Amino acid sequence: MDQIKIGKFIAECRKKKNMTQATLAEKLNITDRAISKWETGKGMPDSSIMLELCKELNISVNELLSGEMIEMNNYDRKAEENLIELKKQKEESDKNMLKLEMSIGYISSIAFLVLVFVASFVEMYSIIRIMLIILGSIIFSIGVANAIKIEQTAGYYECGKCHYKYIPLYKSVLFSMHYGRTRYMKCPKCNEKSWNKKVLTK
Repeated sequence: MDQIKIGKFIAECRKKKNMTQATLAEKLNITDRAISKWETGKGMPDSSIMLELCKELNISVNELLSGEMIEMNNYDRKAEENLIELKKQKEESDKNMLKLEMSIGYISSIAFLVLVFVASFVEMYSIIRIMLIILGSIIFSIGVANAIKIEQTAGYYECGKCHYKYIPLYKSVLFSMHYGRTRYMKCPKCNEKSWNKKVLTK
């Protein structure tokens, strides 16, 4: 998906409607800086705002994602291409998020171990020792909580029984037994508990 092409198209449609960036931003309840980012190809409109943006510019989501006006005889083909591209982008984004999850997990674990090691073996006042252990525990807890949140939302879990793919609740992931990214959870479709593995595609 060509962000620069889409950005130029947004700018072109906005100008046709005789709107400034500030006017469009006000209608969408966002900052004109966000509009500027879209129009220069440095960002894309969030999915939650796309429909409203298209309504203001009098275009379809399909045309927005294509970065051009579409003739009716090409409409279905363009829609299919855009859906495939969006799916690829989501998979790539989820893959990067799972890499970030691993980094957060490793960094918070190492920080915890280093602080506990220092508190245990370096000569210091007891109050400092306690503070280092508390600090290490806080870093570890925040790191694990964020890593689990990323794991929960990036990609899907596949039920080991019926193979249904879904995004579980945060507490289901947090309190489930696991090895790696495979977790023992109840499937919302078949209501059976099994080992659900993490997958990127639905």
